[in-house]
Amino acid sequence: VQLQASGGGLVQTGGSLRLSCAASGFTVDYYAIGWFRQAPGKEREWVSCISSRDGSTYYADSVKGRFAISRDNAKNAVNLQMNNLKPEDTAIYYCAADLLRICGPAVRGYDYWGQGTLVTVSS
Repeated sequence: VQLQASGGGLVQTGGSLRLSCAASGFTVDYYAIGWFRQAPGKEREWVSCISSRDGSTYYADSVKGRFAISRDNAKNAVNLQMNNLKPEDTAIYYCAADLLRICGPAVRGYDYWGQGTLVTVSS
């Protein structure tokens, strides 16, 4: 099982980015896939998750209304569309898979992790 996160970059406040998490070794609609982020000097925090059971989506309050998670079954990937970005969104973003197929905010609940992609939002 491997996850590859991509799509990070430098963007101005109010801009948009789309992150992609490409999976290999499994199909993304079988496990819950979550996105986390970690800013310098801070703990890793949960951002969003898409459930494998019914495709339900979940968001942290800090990104609700600005971020959208979705699956691309044709590419076996999960995307995170990030709009209206703010400087406080600056972090390394990681995708992760939960083999128990449960969306949750705990880092320890996820079994496989991608390598991370850096998002920098300038003010």
